[in-house]
Amino acid sequence: MVVKTGQSIISPNQDPQLKGSCDSFVVETDVHYPTDTNLLFDAMRKMISLIAIICSEVGITAWRQSHHNIIKVKRLLRSIQKLRRSTSKDEAKKQIRDQLIIAENQNYVDVCQDFVLRVKETIRILGELGILSMGQQVRLICIEEYIRHAERQIDQIQRRVVLDEKIPHDEKVFSIFEPHTEWISKGKAGVPQELGLSVCVLKDQYGFILHHQVMEQQTDSQVAVAMAQGAKDRFENLTSCSFDKGFYSPENKGQLANILDYVVLPKKGRLSAKDKQIEHSEEFVESRRKHSAVESSINALENHGLDRCLDHGLHGFKRYTALAVLARNIQLLGHLLQHKELKRQKRRKAA
Repeated sequence: MVVKTGQSIISPNQDPQLKGSCDSFVVETDVHYPTDTNLLFDAMRKMISLIAIICSEVGITAWRQSHHNIIKVKRLLRSIQKLRRSTSKDEAKKQIRDQLIIAENQNYVDVCQDFVLRVKETIRILGELGILSMGQQVRLICIEEYIRHAERQIDQIQRRVVLDEKIPHDEKVFSIFEPHTEWISKGKAGVPQELGLSVCVLKDQYGFILHHQVMEQQTDSQVAVAMAQGAKDRFENLTSCSFDKGFYSPENKGQLANILDYVVLPKKGRLSAKDKQIEHSEEFVESRRKHSAVESSINALENHGLDRCLDHGLHGFKRYTALAVLARNIQLLGHLLQHKELKRQKRRKAA
C-alpha cells in the first residue's frame, strides 16, 4: 500500500513501468564472537543459574553456591583465553606450551562435565518429587536444551584440542541464544566474516523496496527466481530487473526470462559471442550502470538500524527486517509528500 501510494504520487495518471534492482547484504545478529570455549561457558552459565532458581523456589539447597560455581567456570575460561601458541623455533618449547594448552582445556572440560552431571542428577530428583509448577517444568526444558549445547561444545573442544581434529563447518553453532546465526564471508575488504543472516532486497527505480527475503542457508543464486516472482506478484507492472553475477545460473536465466520482459543477469566466466553481444548492448550496459543504486537502499536500511538485529529468535529476526523495510518505504513516501508540498508552496508564492 505504501509503495503503490508513492508510485501514484510520481505517476498520478498511469502505473509506471517498474525497473528493479536486486542485491543481498548481511544483517548481523546480536551475538558475541563465538569460540567453542566461550559458547560452553554461555551454556554452563545459563544452566547453573536456572537450576539454582528452581531449587531455591522448591527449598532444595544443592545449588546455593551457584554464583561461586559460575565464577569458577569463568576463571577457567579466562585462563584458557590468555594462553597463546608458542612462536619459538625450539620444538621442545612448542611442545611444552601445546601440552599446557591441552591440560588447561581438559581441566576446563572436566569441571564443566562434572557440573553437567550434577544438573542432570538434580533434574532427576526434581522429577521424582513431582512438585514442580508448569512454569518450572518449562524452565527445566530450557535447562535440558542448554545441557545439549554444553555436551556438544565439550565434545568439540576435546576433538579440536586434545585429538587435534578439525571440526566440520556444518557441525558448528555460532550462538546458543541465536542458533540461526550463520558465519558469512562475502569477501569485503577489512570484513573477513559477518555473523548473522543474509537479506535480499529488490527495489524499483524510485527507491521503494518491492520485495525482500531473509535467506536461511541460501546463496544469491538460490533466491533470484523467488525474489523476481514475489515482486511480480505484488506489482504486475514490474517489467525488468538487474542482478549481479552472484545470482547467475543457467536455470535462473531461463526462469527469469519467463517472469520478466527484460532481465539483466551477467554471466559468470567466459562469455560466448552471443553473450558478449547481449552484455555489450547499450540497454544492458545502461542497466548495469544503474544497478549500483540498490546499494543506496541497502545503505539506508543499515544506517537506520538494519545493520544489526536486536530482536530474538528467527521469527523476531524476520519481523525486525520486515518492519525496517516498511519504515524505509514510509520514509520515502514522506519525502515525496514533503517535496510535493514544497512545490505547491513555491507555486503559491509565485502567484
